[in-house]
Amino acid sequence: MSRHSSSSAARTKALAPLRVGVGGPVGSGKTTLLEMLCKSMAAKYDLVAITNDIYTKEDQRLLTVSGALPAERIMGVETGGCPHTAIREDASINLEAIDRMLGKFPDADIVFIESGGDNLAATFSPELSDLTIYVIDVAGGEKIPRKGGPGITRSDLLIINKIDLAPYVNASLKVMEEDTRRMRGERPFVMCNLKDGTGLANVIAFIEREGLLHL
Repeated sequence: MSRHSSSSAARTKALAPLRVGVGGPVGSGKTTLLEMLCKSMAAKYDLVAITNDIYTKEDQRLLTVSGALPAERIMGVETGGCPHTAIREDASINLEAIDRMLGKFPDADIVFIESGGDNLAATFSPELSDLTIYVIDVAGGEKIPRKGGPGITRSDLLIINKIDLAPYVNASLKVMEEDTRRMRGERPFVMCNLKDGTGLANVIAFIEREGLLHL
């Protein structure tokens, strides 16, 4: 994996910051994932986060209130229209947000970019994201992995969240795992309950390994 180059003249670190895109349907747990990642990784890495919402900055507010990061390290973007466009076809609004954040924090190690809630076809532009994480949840039904779509099949990491809800929605985690392996081949996935941290360590290890953060 090659990092995007950094345009910040004030940057003192050799590698450009790692850009991690987080996508998934509404309510799947994207903001919770960002909160948990930031709280777990902030002691080791210099982090900033950008959230996307269609008409509000609600996810920015939620991350700020939860104490995921200091308020000045979280930027909310109102995309208007389809959230998919702002991360794929025309990512300029997010690229501008990244530039603004790196202007304030030129030595950031990781820039997290959370997409607005979208469907299974949503993907991040390679221009915007170095690594993509796609979040689905068990409450959507055990059929979700086999529905496919770029988020399921081509994301760098797939997270199946809310595994604790499986008994309440008659979902088989075994079936979901089997379908995920069939749809993704060798691409990794993690079964998670982000509310209690189950699986979070595996997500962090993936980001560190695939994002070359050890260099």
